[in-house]
Amino acid sequence: MRFHSLPESKRYAENESEYTVVLERYNTILDELFAGADVYVITPLWTTEAEVPSFQPDAGYWQSLLVADDPDPEFRTYCHLSAARRPWRRGCIDELLRDVADDKVAGVLITDAQMQRIHHPYDGGADVFLASSRERDRMRDRHPDWLSSHPLGL
Repeated sequence: MRFHSLPESKRYAENESEYTVVLERYNTILDELFAGADVYVITPLWTTEAEVPSFQPDAGYWQSLLVADDPDPEFRTYCHLSAARRPWRRGCIDELLRDVADDKVAGVLITDAQMQRIHHPYDGGADVFLASSRERDRMRDRHPDWLSSHPLGL
């Protein structure tokens, strides 16, 4: 399911008042998904080097993936993933969420330890993957104003 970060599907915040709305929406959904639980915050780093880059101290290296295996090493692409496990608390990743909202960081995933629920924030909203259609429908019904008016829900 897809939620938009700002009213009328506006993509980018232009002032602090709009950033407050963006963070409130992200955190409300994250609270509903993960309150009282540990989460993994998974962050990708894309490079053309197989060597594992250094990550932030609180984000441990998880694994690297060869995404584009070209015979010419100059055109190979790697995705290095960090995963930090932490107890979910509202606001604990606001700095990262704000960077996502500004399209400074992309591809972030927040998931429970069993990876049954996934929150994928992006600039303009968040995609949420839930364990059942019943759970999805309950969440959708709690936040109808945050959904897209597009017929496909995009």
